[in-house]
Formats: sequence, C-alpha cells, structure tokens
Amino acid sequence: MTINPPKRNILRPEKSVIEWLLDSDPSIHWQVLRDLTDAPADEVTAERAKVATEGWGAHLLALQGVDGSWAGTAWNHGWDSTMHVLTLLREFGLDPGSSEARRAASLVRDDVRWKGWDWDGTWKGPEFDGNPFFAGEVEPCINGQVGAAGAYFGQETQSERILDLLLAEQLPDGGWNCEATNGSTRSSFNTTICVLEALLEYELAGRTNAAMTEARLRGQEYLLERRLFRRLSTGEVIERDREGSTAFTHFAFPTWWHYDD
Repeated sequence: MTINPPKRNILRPEKSVIEWLLDSDPSIHWQVLRDLTDAPADEVTAERAKVATEGWGAHLLALQGVDGSWAGTAWNHGWDSTMHVLTLLREFGLDPGSSEARRAASLVRDDVRWKGWDWDGTWKGPEFDGNPFFAGEVEPCINGQVGAAGAYFGQETQSERILDLLLAEQLPDGGWNCEATNGSTRSSFNTTICVLEALLEYELAGRTNAAMTEARLRGQEYLLERRLFRRLSTGEVIERDREGSTAFTHFAFPTWWHYDD
C-alpha cells in the first residue's frame, strides 16, 4: 500500500533575494547593482551618487557639526563619533569625489583633532590640542579605521604617520593587536582586519610599496590560517569577544570593535 505524504502549504517569498535587496537604501542598492546584477556601469554610478543626497548617507552628512566633527569628537564609546561616521560613509560607498564628500572630508581635515595626543604618541592631557584627525592617535585598531577613511577620502598624505605606525606594529604572527603595548604577543582578529582595510585603501589610493604589500599579505595569511574565526591551536570556533558578551558567529552591522564572521 502506498501512503501519500500530506500536502504542505509552503510559503514562498514574493520577491527574490536580489529584488528584496534592491528595494533598499541607495547605499545598499548601488552595491547590489554592481555585484549581483548585470546593470550597466552608468546605472551603477547614478545610483551610487544618491548616497550623498538620499537616505542614510545624506542623513549622516547632515549631522556633521559646524566644527567639522560628528558628536563633537574624533572618537567615542557612543559609536557616533567622527571616526565611526566616516567608516560608515566609506562602507556605504559615498563617492569620495562628490562635492558632499570633499566638503565633509575637508572640514574634518581642517578642524577635527585628537585632543590630548601629541605627534609622538605622548598623552598631554584632555585640553591639549592634539593631532589632526587624519594623522591618527596611538591604537592600531583606531588608526586602521582612520587610515582607511583618510586614504578613501583623499587624505592619505596627512595619514602617512598612521601608515608608518601600522607597518612598525605588525606582530610576529602576522597580525596586529591594540593590547601589544600592554604586553600581548598574539594578534586580534578585529584589529588585524581594521589594519588590513587601511593598507588596502592606501594601495587603492596609489600609495603602494613593497613593505606595505608584504605586511598586508602577512596579515591576510594570519586570518586564513585561522579560517577567519577559529583558534590556530585547536581549530575551535572563537565564540565570544574579550568581554564575553558578543557571539562572533552572529551577523551584525555595524561591527565596530567586535568581530564576527
């Protein structure tokens, strides 16, 4: 005897995944057109241009203060500082050649400073009028994000200090770690990714040299040896960040300082 299985009502999406992604903010829309469709280049360019004038990108640009900063500071724990917003605008794909991007970057370059930090990395106190924003501060995770923004938005010349620091701070295992100054000899996934993004942006901006390329390749190998999110010694998945609060295997955006795959 043949038993027929019961019929099931299967819910099917009304739109394909690509259609769903295209029905979104310009910052997502243009990248989907570029990477997942056969859209002509001029259509991609036109959609990308909307990042500066519509949606999330335009909203962030409008929040820039008269002092050139976001949230009144170069960096903060509130994730809404100048560094964080420039990182988001870079990830949104704001055209660095647009008038809106050039204006925002020039205001940051001219007016935003790292209060307290001198050029040699010495802390001079919170009232000290320190380094220009694109010259960076002391931690490689932060300098990586600042350097990436500087190179992307055409400020790589002012970011030369960052590049020199990052190349000198690479650890023997091939990566980077903000805790190296406190004695850590093992690299951090997140810090390494921040630095690698900066090195790549420098290269894309035409600032490439043999030392930079070698450092980037060593850093990439550090991640590949660990399959991006596993311990090299045991192969186990690194499930939690250093504070024990964030699962590495959960998708998140923005990722900020914690790492996920």
